[in-house]
Amino acid sequence: MTDQANPLQHLIDNNQFWSQALSARDPDYFPRLSRQQHPKYLWIGCSDSRVPANEVVGLMPGELFVHRNVANMVVATDMNLLSVLQYAVDVLKVEHIIVCGHYGCGGVKAALGHQEYGLIDNWLRALKGMRYQYDDAFQHLSPEQEVDLLCEINVKRQVTNVCHTTIVQNAWHRGEKLSVHGWIYGLSDGRIHDLNVSVSGHHQLIDAFIYTL
Repeated sequence: MTDQANPLQHLIDNNQFWSQALSARDPDYFPRLSRQQHPKYLWIGCSDSRVPANEVVGLMPGELFVHRNVANMVVATDMNLLSVLQYAVDVLKVEHIIVCGHYGCGGVKAALGHQEYGLIDNWLRALKGMRYQYDDAFQHLSPEQEVDLLCEINVKRQVTNVCHTTIVQNAWHRGEKLSVHGWIYGLSDGRIHDLNVSVSGHHQLIDAFIYTL
């Protein structure tokens, strides 16, 4: 029962049960985790509460470094994302960056419509541009199919945006093993689908976007 004095007490209770269960299986789990994190993966995903990053790939805390925002966007002026990316690449030395979108994304739906939502409209403006850049591909699709297609196009574009950062390119110049991947998650079946757009070096980029040291 929820404590009327603390409407979030049930969440604290859940946390205690969770931590006790993990500690029972591995008494050194939390002490070990508190000393240092060594994730091999950076996850750039959507803020949608139905896509819990660690859970959908079966990883424990400490195994996946995570950044999430509305519609899993990689924006060149987003200092939050760039800070996460640089820390993951330069300090944690992750080997894989995963951009993961999901079908039925609310941000994508909003970008396909004309209703004003406020500040978020500015964040999603690039999605409108993608829709009209690939206008021919959207012909004769149902509204649901349009959303899912733009979700896929968006993931592919954000993979490219990650690769165009000096952070990732400098890691490749240093000879570090680093790959960027594009995935999409199905809300209806809980399955991840690889969009086959992985990039592992400068040779896969268009010359205009390659930086030299």
